Amino acid sequence: MGALEGKTAIVTGSSRGIGAEVAKLLAADGAAVVVNYRQKAPRANKVVAGIEEAGGRAVAVGADLTSPEGAKALVDAARENFGGLDILVLNASGGMETGLGEDYAMRLNRDAQLNMLEAAVEAMPAGSRVVFVTSHQAHFIHSVPTMPEYEPVALSKRAGEDALRAKLPQLEAKGISLVVVSGDMIEGTVTATLLDRARPGAIEARRAEAGKLYSVEEFAAEVARMVTADVPSGHTEYAGGAESFLKQSRP
Repeated sequence: MGALEGKTAIVTGSSRGIGAEVAKLLAADGAAVVVNYRQKAPRANKVVAGIEEAGGRAVAVGADLTSPEGAKALVDAARENFGGLDILVLNASGGMETGLGEDYAMRLNRDAQLNMLEAAVEAMPAGSRVVFVTSHQAHFIHSVPTMPEYEPVALSKRAGEDALRAKLPQLEAKGISLVVVSGDMIEGTVTATLLDRARPGAIEARRAEAGKLYSVEEFAAEVARMVTADVPSGHTEYAGGAESFLKQSRP
């Protein structure tokens, strides 16, 4: 039996990339997983099929987290399919896409994260855990400048982290812990691809500065590990390449 046997997890933005890998890892450890997608049902169904073929349990649920109904749909799915909710991985993010409105980054990276948390908390018992996934560029944005093309996303993700941290007393009262996982640019992600398109050579430059960038699989393993890690609520886990950011952020 895995460490998460009998537990249920929601992983937002899990039809591909980091979220999909996290969903697979949690399922392999025994959790039933709600796989969330916004538009690409076939991709999400493929993730679910892979989990089920490996002996796990999962369901794909389409939900736009920027809509009021999105968060509720995911929580309802966890309850109806698996009987409850114990783990929330806030992985969905974006903001570099075009045509979704000037405020899209803030609506997704701050407002939707907070709405998802508030919906989930109502279903989560004491001992549950919330994991928020962010980047070093966002986590340190107020002390370490980032590329102009990424700055709106970084500011909105930091605003999301701050909004979640403001809920720590409420979470503590319910016995629910919050952990933040901060990583460098990740090879092969949508954000990295869009950023490299906007500023050719950006990823190669960051790779040279950091020495190594995590792959999707490597970073997902770090995120999944923090679901059960023995760390205090409010802990920030730095997954690779944070040394230069920490050095620059010190007074």
